[in-house]
Amino acid sequence: MRAANPALVRRATALIAVALAVAGAPSLAPAEPDCTPRLLVLSAFPGEIDMLLGAASVERVEAVDGSSGAGTFYVGTLEDNDVVLALTGIGLVNADRTTRLALEHFSCADATTIQGIVFSGVSGGPNIGDVMVPEGWTLDGVHHFAVDPAMYATAEAVASSGSVLLASDVPAGDPACVGADPRAVTTVTVTEEPRIRMGAHGASSDGFEGRTLPCFPGGGDVFGCHPCRVPLTTGAPEARRTVEHAVPFVDPNFFFNYFGASAPPPGDYVALDMETAAVAKVAEEKGVPFIAFRAASDGGGDPLGLPGFPFQFFYYRQLAADNAATVALAFLAAWAA
Repeated sequence: MRAANPALVRRATALIAVALAVAGAPSLAPAEPDCTPRLLVLSAFPGEIDMLLGAASVERVEAVDGSSGAGTFYVGTLEDNDVVLALTGIGLVNADRTTRLALEHFSCADATTIQGIVFSGVSGGPNIGDVMVPEGWTLDGVHHFAVDPAMYATAEAVASSGSVLLASDVPAGDPACVGADPRAVTTVTVTEEPRIRMGAHGASSDGFEGRTLPCFPGGGDVFGCHPCRVPLTTGAPEARRTVEHAVPFVDPNFFFNYFGASAPPPGDYVALDMETAAVAKVAEEKGVPFIAFRAASDGGGDPLGLPGFPFQFFYYRQLAADNAATVALAFLAAWAA
């Protein structure tokens, strides 16, 4: 009889822990305050966190406030780092709220135990699949929030090592968020080979005018409230709701109606998204080191010639999410070392 693969055992344990929380089981929160220093690893929507959560060993799930999808924290280890993983939700307001909630909730002796923040997700960028690691982020084009120098130096060393392989083949993803392997089927290949781009600045904006965009039960791998790989494991009602209500969310027009073409801050930026600068602002305010890895889901190198955002976003989001997570994981391994 073949011996069990330790990596598969860790992943199964992680998925069971996550599944219990999503299915409504009590959170396996510690009886005593947890004073373990941890990194906070964030993504905005389910498709972005899939690879990261799959690589993590989740010890427990803490649902602090799940009313808008934010506030569910996956506590464990990732690339030998003690971590908390979470979805912020889409938009500046959600990103600000989730970051503050995490820093407040994970505390010991009235001080946060979060020792650094890592964001991994998609954005607009030069070429589809490129991973951008800006030196700073802005909300208005005037005030810039610098990433942590030590974190940036570690990311720079990872980028220059040549050991990180980025994907060029576009995965079909799991748009219905039923727990299928998002990388099981590939479609086209981008015309420009993705690469890691260090430096310059990123900017964040959205068209919600200070409002909160809630997640939607059954909202797919973009608008859903929970990571996609969990419901299929449990057979929970959430999986059925996801299938039943997925179709409207796959329609790019639905996405377009929710996301007006918000103008970015004035300036020239290597990455444009809807969350990072809000997280960077909170990190600077609280004195917590911060870095972000954003991969282009819309930009050049499109073999299909789609008309930009949001159409490129829907087609290439999984490629971008996976490439961002690949670099983030390499960074986390180097950071732990």
